[in-house]
Amino acid sequence: MNEATIYPLIFAGLMALAMLIYAILDGYDLGVGILLPFSKRGENDAQRDRMIASIGPFWDANETWLVLAVGILLVAFPKAHGIILGELYLPTAALLAGLILRGVSFDFRAKAMVTHKRMWDHAFRIGSLMATLAQGYMFGRYVHGFADSTGAIIFAWISAICMTAGYHFIGACWLIMKTDGQLQGRAAKWARRSLWFMAAGILAVCIVNPLVSERIFEKWLSIPNIILLAPIPLMTFFLVIAIDRFLKKFPRIPNKYCWVPFAGAVFIFLLSFHGLAYSFYPFIVPEQLTIWDAASATASLKFMLVGVAITVPAIIGYTIYSYRVFWGKAQKLCY
Repeated sequence: MNEATIYPLIFAGLMALAMLIYAILDGYDLGVGILLPFSKRGENDAQRDRMIASIGPFWDANETWLVLAVGILLVAFPKAHGIILGELYLPTAALLAGLILRGVSFDFRAKAMVTHKRMWDHAFRIGSLMATLAQGYMFGRYVHGFADSTGAIIFAWISAICMTAGYHFIGACWLIMKTDGQLQGRAAKWARRSLWFMAAGILAVCIVNPLVSERIFEKWLSIPNIILLAPIPLMTFFLVIAIDRFLKKFPRIPNKYCWVPFAGAVFIFLLSFHGLAYSFYPFIVPEQLTIWDAASATASLKFMLVGVAITVPAIIGYTIYSYRVFWGKAQKLCY
């Protein structure tokens, strides 16, 4: 392969990595935001404070990965950036408004009087819901190649609901790992409820993807691909069943194996993302532009790779350090 082939592949890989890490890391803190007001007023105020404390040291840094992914799309694949953001202008605006509302409500909550905390809790939840629904809707439109048919729009809304369920699930799994006592038990029930909605969304994408693209149909369902790729959906199905059984009996012993649901959620996200990447490769805009069609000039990519080679290790290093410092159960959050 020559440089004109290799550099777009490198940037496509980096963008995919940033999107995967964002979905996992910001996914759980978006999920905690969705779950927040479900705890009742009064005796559960301490539980809400602890839920916020569980994401406090990480949530804003988690969003760095979204900025990195969009930045790579803009500078490395400008043609694709124009098409994708042009088709998804309104949900992108809703996503940004949701993230801004989350940031404002999180910081104001920390300084608000006790009587006003509930209002900021609701604002944080609304911001989280706006962000997850917008992401799911954008993903549904992307799978359908930005078609404007009634079926495509209905699928986009189904995708929005199921992706919100996926974030709800991984957020509950995070709380199982980072808390204990009554809140941990409630988180196990929340996780079990949303698990099957998320699984339904994964199944819907598995059915729709081959139906809207003959190329994807051939990649998954031709012989011998259908046999070689069977472990991906089978492992996903096995994990869903295993996590459901685990959550049903959790906790037999308090905090014993409390990390298992979150690890299972991460594996489900990895398998789903792997399946999507395989389906759409080498297209960055489904059935319209390949990563090579949309890439910037090779000289520009070589120059930008120097900056990325500094930025990405710095973000990874900070992420690992912050999780190491705040390892263990969530403690009281102080400003």
